[in-house]
Amino acid sequence: MISYEETIKLVALAQEGNDEAKEKLINENYPLVKSVIRRYRGKGVEYEDLFQLGCVGFVKAINNFDPKFNVRFSTYAVPLIAGEVKRFLRDDGYIKVSRAIKTQASQINKYIASCTSPPSITEIATHFKLDPQEVVFIMDSTKYPVSLSTPIDSEDGEGITIEEKLADSSQEDKFDHVVLKSLITRLSPKERKIIIMRYYKDKTQNEIAKMLGVSQVQVSRIENKILSTLKKQFFN
Repeated sequence: MISYEETIKLVALAQEGNDEAKEKLINENYPLVKSVIRRYRGKGVEYEDLFQLGCVGFVKAINNFDPKFNVRFSTYAVPLIAGEVKRFLRDDGYIKVSRAIKTQASQINKYIASCTSPPSITEIATHFKLDPQEVVFIMDSTKYPVSLSTPIDSEDGEGITIEEKLADSSQEDKFDHVVLKSLITRLSPKERKIIIMRYYKDKTQNEIAKMLGVSQVQVSRIENKILSTLKKQFFN
């Protein structure tokens, strides 16, 4: 592997139009691209196509990286590689959300916004005369297609993007496998199993619920609790 200093030099050269530097960066980071795209296998896209998409995202990382971000280049590249694949899956129809579900999700979001305090899943289900499992499914179904290029923290739509925020400061540490592995080992066996299946094996909450013999609502609550705990440990 090339050193951090050499990587920064190659990125700078590539940004100046040096194709050899760009090619070397791509060749040296094949394992990184492959590690990111493998979680999207089995979604109707050939592996070679996924790899090409990952490379497109990696090149975007080269073009947009700035040492002032104060993160490793590989860390910065991860969300851009994943974002390119997700964008393709979303825009080319591999991720489908029906109009009816979108409508229900919109209604639920409006209801939540109108409440003085965040309602529970049960309260939402009662209000809309749905099963709690249906509420969880509807709310989750609209989360995945969000683009990492969506501007946030700005009313004019020109603020920092999600991918830039992920690449900024301590949030990028979420992609630091050493730290993450250390934190995951502190979870209970059941919690570890849910996180591994959810984020490393790309299983849905419903699939995990069936495997564990529990309800989807229980999986959702456990997952939210784990993420909240991990977030506190990352930023404290």
